[in-house]
Amino acid sequence: MSQHRAGTTPNCSSTTPTSRRDFLGQLGFGAGTLALSHLLKREAAANSASAAEKILHHAPKAKRVIFLFQSGAPSQMDLFDYKPLLNEKHGTELPESIRQGQRLTPMSGNQASLPIVGSPFKFSQHGESGAWVSELMPHVADISDDLCFVKSMHTEAINHGPGVTFMQTGSMIPGRPSMGAWLDYGLGTENDNLPSFVVMVTRGKSGQPLVSRLWGSGFLPGQYQGVRFRSAKDPVLYLNNPSGIDSASRRSAVDALNELHQLQIQDTTDKHVTARISQYELAFRMQSSIPGVTNIEDESKSTLDAYGSDVRKPGTFAANCLLARRLAERGVRFIQLYHQGWDHHGRLPTGLPRQCKETDRPSAALVKDLKQRGMLEDTLVIWGGEFGRTNYCQGKLTATDFGRDHHPRCFTIWMAGGGVKPGISYGKTDEYCYNIDEGATHIHDLHATIMHLMGINHEALTYRYQGRQFRLTDVHGKVVQDLLA
Repeated sequence: MSQHRAGTTPNCSSTTPTSRRDFLGQLGFGAGTLALSHLLKREAAANSASAAEKILHHAPKAKRVIFLFQSGAPSQMDLFDYKPLLNEKHGTELPESIRQGQRLTPMSGNQASLPIVGSPFKFSQHGESGAWVSELMPHVADISDDLCFVKSMHTEAINHGPGVTFMQTGSMIPGRPSMGAWLDYGLGTENDNLPSFVVMVTRGKSGQPLVSRLWGSGFLPGQYQGVRFRSAKDPVLYLNNPSGIDSASRRSAVDALNELHQLQIQDTTDKHVTARISQYELAFRMQSSIPGVTNIEDESKSTLDAYGSDVRKPGTFAANCLLARRLAERGVRFIQLYHQGWDHHGRLPTGLPRQCKETDRPSAALVKDLKQRGMLEDTLVIWGGEFGRTNYCQGKLTATDFGRDHHPRCFTIWMAGGGVKPGISYGKTDEYCYNIDEGATHIHDLHATIMHLMGINHEALTYRYQGRQFRLTDVHGKVVQDLLA
């Protein structure tokens, strides 16, 4: 298997060394082993710079991405897509002229009735943009003039597994590289001592399972996969030295492993071996860098207060949002936060407010914090889930309770900074919040636009696998120019 970025040609020769690493391997053990660690670091930096020069299509507006992924699919008509008609039609049957024969999930497809249910939450307009925001999101409402709402997102996925996989990798089928892995592969790293792609999952939340392939590298080399930070004492597993082992001993162990890997490279150039070498080296360097990132004692009281009382509790969404800003400051290119619990098939009137209470203030604080530090201009913040919710009730509609099923035809996300227009609402759904009337934006279009903001032509960043060139947007996607500042 060979890899291919735009402007390069895969080397098919089996006899000529294709890199300095291969050349050192053919020279033998000696000086090659002694210089391996240093050369690997230099070669990685050179390759990253070379790749960036070939991949960058234009000057990037965003240097980094923070994706606040709300796993389970937030209800758009209860948060950001105000639909007063639903309250007027509350309890009446969803018209077939609106449904248009759309397939439903088994959870509501066998219902004898599909009663429309209006939002029980109050909406009001905010800021100079006049954005409609639910009372459940007062802090997000306060920054509405900094936000770009996209109310016309849509997808083919109707269940969570394919839906989350699609949003993260550009395909409903598992096995493709995640968005963060693509960006790391194409643009390289901006720092020596931290991963380019970091993942955090809110502690103690239940919901649809989140598996490591969602931030994996797929068929890309393993060094491009996301590194998950935990909320435990050791943010990264096996990073700290075991009892009785000091840094010098750890360095010797890594050097010995490098020597063994070098012996294997003499026989074959194996991308898995080189990936392991780079990961061992990064792990050693992270021993000194991770504690400084995760220790928030140097933050001002006003900053901590802005994120809310949960910010001092490791693993909460608030703590992860603050940590995301600290990672962004240190050159981490793609930071992915996952927050579960938005899958409200029932008990939405009580469940949704709890979710919003956990996420509203920290999300807004992150945007404000980046803006105050002059970082929002080149940091793209994204908030959203995998699809939307139905305008009709799943199960029995009562005076105090209802649920909403999955709905792929329309949902809402918001973005801030990183070259998107602030203070706008793009796209429009019909009065029933069921179909898109204007500005339909597919997940492939979102990915193409994100890559454009990072300076990448989404059609040019490719990798050859199983006989063809793959990319994040596959054979689809267009940049949504109306979202660009």
